[in-house]
Amino acid sequence: MSASDDLVRLSACEAVALLRDGKVSPLELVEAAASRIDAVEPRVNALPHRFLDRAREQAKGFDPRRAPERLRHHPGWLAGLPVAIKDYNDVGGQPTTYGSPLFADKVPARSDTTVRRLESRGAIPIAKSNVPEFAGANTFNTVYGATRNPWDLARTVGGSSGGAAAALASGSVWLATGNDLGGSLRIPASYCGIVGLRPSVGRVPRPAGCLPYDPLWVEGPMARSVADLALMLDAEAGFTPEDPLSLPAPSLSFGAAAATRRAPPRVGFSVDLGQGRAVDHEVAALCRTAAGRFADLGSRVDEACPDLAGGIDCFQVLRAQMFAAVRGELLPKHRDRIAPEIVWNLEKGLGLTAEEIQRAERTRQRLYHAVVAWFGEYDLLACPTVALPPYPVEQRYPTEINGEPLSTYIDWMFLTFVLTLTGCPAISIPCGFTRGGLPVGLQLVGPPQGDAALLCGAQALEDALGLRRMVPLSPRG
Repeated sequence: MSASDDLVRLSACEAVALLRDGKVSPLELVEAAASRIDAVEPRVNALPHRFLDRAREQAKGFDPRRAPERLRHHPGWLAGLPVAIKDYNDVGGQPTTYGSPLFADKVPARSDTTVRRLESRGAIPIAKSNVPEFAGANTFNTVYGATRNPWDLARTVGGSSGGAAAALASGSVWLATGNDLGGSLRIPASYCGIVGLRPSVGRVPRPAGCLPYDPLWVEGPMARSVADLALMLDAEAGFTPEDPLSLPAPSLSFGAAAATRRAPPRVGFSVDLGQGRAVDHEVAALCRTAAGRFADLGSRVDEACPDLAGGIDCFQVLRAQMFAAVRGELLPKHRDRIAPEIVWNLEKGLGLTAEEIQRAERTRQRLYHAVVAWFGEYDLLACPTVALPPYPVEQRYPTEINGEPLSTYIDWMFLTFVLTLTGCPAISIPCGFTRGGLPVGLQLVGPPQGDAALLCGAQALEDALGLRRMVPLSPRG
């Protein structure tokens, strides 16, 4: 194994510790990432747009030991670590396509809030990670093509942060940005055997291009382990006036919270969140077994979840409304250049009645208060992240589960998007493998603003499951 391979296999925490101590340079890590990208990208297509020369120039002039003391002691100081940026976020001078041919030539002059904050805390962006067109959970588009799952190249990585998850799993980067509307941080984490966190609304400031008061869309971190993810969350978190919902960073860092590794006293588990929808039998069994490991750590584990009735229809309405607000003006002129699933979503949003929107808002209000009451009795909710294992990459979206037909192209994502409505933090961690060797993720949900407690419980379970070092891996199949 080469020195470059040794660096690629470091955890983000280990790499940052070496950078802080001057035992490895940012340029060495950029070159290690570049070498790994050359080896895996032709098969995976996770990072279709790279700007390695830009990263090399940043790295050459970057000495972590000369940074201001306030940065060197910041819990989220990344000290020159290369990262991947999702292609929904702007890096100054680089394309932001959103996976759409309509934006294939868009090159913003300035990086957005998410990227600027990471760079100010020592991150070095090296590439854009692939995405579905505008949104979705199978990462393919007409600009860059499809991203393939490193565990089985014939399978999807999920989405929309699919390129980020695949890059982490195949070892091209140590950390990656993502964002989440209906499961875009959690689904690809489950499908690629890594960790993805949808933080509490406001925990990570969002770019100015988002609807500023809409709580459905959040920015968040992706990593290979809970500790690495907590490090990135510390780098991303904090208030900025560009996002009116953003929150101040906590007094205790997320890294320190995760390191306490305490199992929650009371855990509720549900296979389907009370939605009465099909969940693949093998996925359900793996997740039930993994959640049961909390009992070995001293937790009480019950079959229990909040009353989330009506959540599926509610999310469909609010998501469509958001789509129409953000992209609806594109439809009249560019319908034939937009993916059919997105056209359907835009049309649904543009055709909503006031009564439908009002009913959805009343449902969201009821769901939130039901969750608050439930967390008065329980500390953590566990359920599968995705209702089925990774499906063939050529299939645009699943149409059935356990033989039960699905109605829309996002129905199979219900386990993540119903929880989006609550605003609660939710994390996906690896919990096992199907008989075919595909990773399965367990979704853990904390109470409102309970990101630190969630990471603490997730770290305890990750330790018990013992799956932390299964990535990075060389692409298979």
